[in-house]
Amino acid sequence: MPTVDYVPLDAQAVQASIDLVARVTDADLSKPTPCRAWTLYGLLAHMATQHNGFAAASRGDGNEAVWKLRDLGDDPVKAYIDSAEHVLTAFAEDGVADRLFPLPEFGTDQPFPGHQAISFHFIDYVVHSWDVAKTLGTTVTFTPEVLDAALAVAHVVPTGDLRLTPGSPFAPDIPYSGTDPLAQILAHLGRNPN
Repeated sequence: MPTVDYVPLDAQAVQASIDLVARVTDADLSKPTPCRAWTLYGLLAHMATQHNGFAAASRGDGNEAVWKLRDLGDDPVKAYIDSAEHVLTAFAEDGVADRLFPLPEFGTDQPFPGHQAISFHFIDYVVHSWDVAKTLGTTVTFTPEVLDAALAVAHVVPTGDLRLTPGSPFAPDIPYSGTDPLAQILAHLGRNPN
């Protein structure tokens, strides 16, 4: 049995992203983000795809087509928020953390225990919420409980040459000697907190 319940923590991170994305204007969609070479539109498309993929995986659906990047249509903000609400609903189901999640993006050999899969989603949405906030020229704030759990998850993410391979979800870690937990998470996962 996991000692950390990632479901409510993930919900806080996803809700932070919803609150930020709700402010996005059409002019913002072409702005560059801290996330690779993506514009905000590209980042939102990636995030929406991840929400839909994890929601499907929570129901045992390992179809790789669910994980293909999709167009956000005429209303990218609504499309993003719909996908976020979809994963929140999926993760709120009874027993979700005890299920097995097939995650083709992470390897097709073995499904992941639900609590671990949700921790993957959780750390992504702490970081991606920061990406969106930075792009919009604002900040995002998380509770100490979210930051403590996210820092623990971030430190489990492997470092080294793996981070240099094409398609790696995180860049090499960046030295950071400060005490801000969000900045520690970002630096460990290859984002420059500044």
